[in-house]
Amino acid sequence: MEFNLAQVHEAVESAVPDRECIVFGDLRLTYSQVGERTRRLANALIDRGLGQVRDRSELAGHESGQDQLAVYLHNGNEYLESMLGAYKARVAPFNVNYRYVAEELQYLLADSQARAIVYHSGFAPTLHEIRDGLPHLEVLLQVRDDSGNELLEGAEWYEDVLAAASAELPAGLAQSWSPDDLYILYTGGTTGMPKGVMWRQADIFVGALGGRRLDTSEEWENLDQITKQALTGGMSLLPSAPFMHGAAHWMAFNGFTNANTICISSVTDHLDPVDVLDLIQREAVEILLIVGDAFGRPIIQAIEAGDYQLDSLLITVSGGASLSPGIKDRLLAAVPTMMVLDGLGASETGQQASQLSFAGQAAKTGVFAPGSGMCVLSEDFSELLPPGHEGIGWVAQTDRVPLGYLGDEHKSAVTFPVLHGVRYSIPGDRGRLLTDGRVELFGRDSATINSGGEKIFAEEVEQALLRHPSVADCVVAGRPSQRWGNEVVAIVQLGEGISASDADLREEAGRHVARYKLPKAILRVDQVRRSPSGKADYRWAAEVAQSAQV
Repeated sequence: MEFNLAQVHEAVESAVPDRECIVFGDLRLTYSQVGERTRRLANALIDRGLGQVRDRSELAGHESGQDQLAVYLHNGNEYLESMLGAYKARVAPFNVNYRYVAEELQYLLADSQARAIVYHSGFAPTLHEIRDGLPHLEVLLQVRDDSGNELLEGAEWYEDVLAAASAELPAGLAQSWSPDDLYILYTGGTTGMPKGVMWRQADIFVGALGGRRLDTSEEWENLDQITKQALTGGMSLLPSAPFMHGAAHWMAFNGFTNANTICISSVTDHLDPVDVLDLIQREAVEILLIVGDAFGRPIIQAIEAGDYQLDSLLITVSGGASLSPGIKDRLLAAVPTMMVLDGLGASETGQQASQLSFAGQAAKTGVFAPGSGMCVLSEDFSELLPPGHEGIGWVAQTDRVPLGYLGDEHKSAVTFPVLHGVRYSIPGDRGRLLTDGRVELFGRDSATINSGGEKIFAEEVEQALLRHPSVADCVVAGRPSQRWGNEVVAIVQLGEGISASDADLREEAGRHVARYKLPKAILRVDQVRRSPSGKADYRWAAEVAQSAQV
């Protein structure tokens, strides 16, 4: 059996209606309450003309066939409700980076052809600035916040819309939900323009949203298995990253599938490590999601500076970016009963691989245990590389993979090719299979620097520099060089009140990577720029590197 996300959430609600589904500040919503609110939103969208669907068989991989709804929100119950309500209306929601300026927002809403948007009042001025240039954007639902901004002309208050809508789905709607209905996730655009990755819901459910059994990793066979599992759920999960980042709402939907409770930090416009730790204590959170050192470092600093009881915490998951060994060691020393799990995945692949670390063992990074469908293709895509092959190839995914990029036939064909009769997703990561079957990841090809005839992966140089205790954050980029063609430049953020010479930094990095990979220049900045999800901004890094060139 293949599944639809609305169908799964309704089934879990029927199994555990009184279990808490979402905890956000003083708001506590049960599965029954979230179910009712999202059915009301579905009806509201349908009443406003959304929900028309073309059959998937009539469409190419880069074509949608559904209406799109932009989710332009900080974290909160409204974010997850907007996704679920849209799915129940057979509308495709997608994530909006709330830090976009007006020009970037206009590009995204035009590229997606969004007909509806749910947005916080704080973002109303930016939306108003571009509203006249988006004639297809017809439905505006505004969520109140502390900004005090007035309702935009033609918009409606989110809560008023829900209150006025029916809590019962129209006859036949649930029966029409299809495994082919869309899930859309826009990439961050840190190395190029954002692209909307389109998945069948049946595929992303298995690939990232809880569609596999936790005990066997096998796919669920039917709804009865899911609802039976729901009766044993009830863990508390805390995705501390923005829901606009795939890893964060992937954890939330995994939680929904397993009938767990999603806890949301009350500070939503930035990471507040104290608020996160207080929430872990108050709700006895068992699983925490962070994004690499950008989240891990301030959280461990707060733990070390405070007095927290974190015995409930079983696993800290890092998704979207790996934790450096030093931060892992400190987290495990602070909470020795906890495991740290580095997850490997991408918008174009779903969850692919993982690495578990425990207290008492030397923390590592960059080597992962592959999941179902993960493989490594040769440089020329001609063959699958076997375990132990010394060549560096393309990390790829088979079986449950996306349909394509929304509206972009060419890039869809490049990233999701059919090779030797098998369809792959090849988003650009480079790696190799070790003899024991694990995958060694080197980094994204778009962040690779060709210097003196050698390929140097930015991420491995970053990890080497982060081994130095003075380095709080680091990003590596290339810039033109007369001698080398391109040269490696490190942009580093040192710890507050700490200094380190270039020689010291290169000496430490040289213990972990070959000498030719060491940065030719090291630039110091007050703060390394990252996206709200913690990912490195390589376009910014390249600009900094080139502007400092003499």
